[in-house]
Amino acid sequence: MSSLISADEISHETGLVWLEDISGLDYVRQSLDRLLTRAGRPAYHRDGRLVGYAVLGPTAKPSRVSDTFRRRVFWLLPHHRDNAPDGLYAMGAPAEAVDPRTLTAGVKGSRTERSEGDPLSGVMQELGISIPL
Repeated sequence: MSSLISADEISHETGLVWLEDISGLDYVRQSLDRLLTRAGRPAYHRDGRLVGYAVLGPTAKPSRVSDTFRRRVFWLLPHHRDNAPDGLYAMGAPAEAVDPRTLTAGVKGSRTERSEGDPLSGVMQELGISIPL
C-alpha cells in the first residue's frame, strides 16, 4: 500500500517513466515490486495494465538474498474508475492509490480530492456524472 512505502525505500529513484498520458487519470495504484534491473520497462504480471515505473540510480543496491531491486510500478485494473466510472471506485480509491500528478522520483505521492472521486474528477466531468452530497 502507498502508506506503507517509506521514503528510504524510494530514495534511489532518479526518474519516473509514464507509459501513457496521466493527465486523464484520477489515480494510479503504486507498489514496490522486486525486479531484476534498476531501469527499463519491467515485466507486468497483473490483470489490467502497467501505467508507469520508477528508474533507480547507480547507487541502488540489490537485495543480498534475491539479487533484485525494489522498484515502484504504477498500474490500474479493469474495474478502476478510468474504465468503469460508475463501478466500485466511482467514489473513493484503492488503499494504494495516489493522484499521479503528486508523484515524482523519490516522492511517494498523495491522495487528493481528485483521486477520491471528487465531482471535479476529469473522467466524471467528461461523463457528466456528479456525486450526490
